[in-house]
Amino acid sequence: MNLRIISGSLKGKKIASIPGLSTRPTSDKVREAIFSIIGHGIKGTSFLELFAGTGAIAIEAVSRGADHAVLIESSQTAVEIIRKNIEHCGIADKAKLIRWDIEKDLNCIKDMDNKFDMVFLDPPYEKNLVKTALKHLSICGSIASEACVIVQHSKDEPIDLKGIDEFYSLEKDRRYGKNIVSILRYMV
Repeated sequence: MNLRIISGSLKGKKIASIPGLSTRPTSDKVREAIFSIIGHGIKGTSFLELFAGTGAIAIEAVSRGADHAVLIESSQTAVEIIRKNIEHCGIADKAKLIRWDIEKDLNCIKDMDNKFDMVFLDPPYEKNLVKTALKHLSICGSIASEACVIVQHSKDEPIDLKGIDEFYSLEKDRRYGKNIVSILRYMV
């Protein structure tokens, strides 16, 4: 699958995808919808992408004006692709890549100076990782109050906020084929 940056300073820049079916890169249509939902609120933010895959969402965020982005991914193959994409786009000074198992915890960002204003996560489907990742986000203390948390998930795997609803509120969700994009607000 050929991927490209849709808008901003890197508009039209092609980025590599991961061969095979091990990842589901977010389509141009869904990426455009996500950034239309969050609008100009991206400018000047600290952006976090979990289960980063190709890094397309975080790279798009930087292209559209995010001050910096942190990308977290566990797959070595994906990490290598993300590293190449960051270098190819010339944003190594604005993007930090971390190889980490998000299922375990998010201690890898616990001591960072900046808190994240926006978070995007698109975990593998049918593995109940959304709630796990949201719990780890609230535990690590690296998210700004009122942060926007964008979750891309399967229509067959609705977001379960039971037990973590004191931290997150669902603002809206939109369906795109078999995917749902849910916008949450982090409330602390």
